[in-house]
Amino acid sequence: MAALVLSDLIIYPVKSAAGTSQAAAKLTACGLEGDRRLMVVTPEGHFLTQRRFPKMALIKPWPATPGSVTVNAPGMPKLHVAIENDSTHAVEVEVWGDRVSATGCGPEAEKWFTQFLGTPCQLVYLPDTSKRLTDHGKFGPDEIVSFADAYPYLLISGASLRGLNQKLAAKQVSPIPMDRFRPNFIISGDIEPHAEDSWKRIRIGEAIFTVAKPCSRCSIPNVNQETGDRTQEPSRTLATYRAWDKAIWFGQNLIQETNAGSSSIQLKVGDAVEVLE
Repeated sequence: MAALVLSDLIIYPVKSAAGTSQAAAKLTACGLEGDRRLMVVTPEGHFLTQRRFPKMALIKPWPATPGSVTVNAPGMPKLHVAIENDSTHAVEVEVWGDRVSATGCGPEAEKWFTQFLGTPCQLVYLPDTSKRLTDHGKFGPDEIVSFADAYPYLLISGASLRGLNQKLAAKQVSPIPMDRFRPNFIISGDIEPHAEDSWKRIRIGEAIFTVAKPCSRCSIPNVNQETGDRTQEPSRTLATYRAWDKAIWFGQNLIQETNAGSSSIQLKVGDAVEVLE
């Protein structure tokens, strides 16, 4: 097989807000450090995403220092949020049927997000004391995840996006960027589109991952991440060749095979990727 490399490494500090590319990132027990530990919820604790509020794509968070995050969005002042990694200001929240205890990020953040999204909501943080199980516990009590939908890592190859854009070009539709699919790992190399469908185990740098399942896609890839506008692509085109079992599939969900919380492995852009199985 051709040489494969990790060509981009992306975290999403706030679930369903913009991501930020990292030169390096540490693996933790529930995913990349800082990835989707924050989430916007209704007053009742139900999670909000771009499915209902596509303008969430315009929210650009980035870690300012350990224990804080800075958030910006069009027409809004910068918001600096101090993160309390404990049960202070505890609030029960729900994400895809999982109910966990989170920490409220305070009235200033509540006011900021409510104003920008035009609906009552607040920002919450998943503290280390709360354990949310991967895919509702399908992989046992020791596999945990942040506020990501169900799995701690999402991988997509550049070849898969290139194949999609070739099909869009044939329809005279503009190409789309990878940010529509919100992966953590982008893999580059001379491979066929969707080669990752056949992978079972891979090594990235020093870490070994199980390829758990393909990623079923919702409507979020149809949201232009630069404008917040919803379109009909790429779902319309993907439905012609990536649809089965009543879903559209693009990318692969991963689980690290060893306890990331104790291994302190750090991945770096440029790390070698090896298909083990």
